[in-house]
Amino acid sequence: HLVESGGGLVQSGDSLTLSCQISGEAFENYAVAWFRQARDQAPGKEREFVAAITRKGDTTYYADSVKGRFIISRDNSRNMGYLQMNSLKPEDTAVYYCAADYPDDYTDFWEYDYWGQGAQVTVSS
Repeated sequence: HLVESGGGLVQSGDSLTLSCQISGEAFENYAVAWFRQARDQAPGKEREFVAAITRKGDTTYYADSVKGRFIISRDNSRNMGYLQMNSLKPEDTAVYYCAADYPDDYTDFWEYDYWGQGAQVTVSS
């Protein structure tokens, strides 16, 4: 069971941190990733990969569009995953989803079976 929190409305250039709490499972056994879906995204199009972190937190992956601005992290002692978003842009506006699983390809939407309900992030210009 995954629950995101921390979404909201911010201005361009602001920062925001999303949190993902995983309960009911051994959190440290799962990789954690963040995906997003914009409202105007074509129906049926899969969610866009944003960032992922390995089980031990020793390797991270980022989409080119967020590299250098977003930071993914995790705290296995608290069963929590985080996405720190800096220098936000209007094009970052989307519903952000936390995901967990044992992926072969950390950037592949289809590799994740466990998803949160999503957190809306809106960036005004």
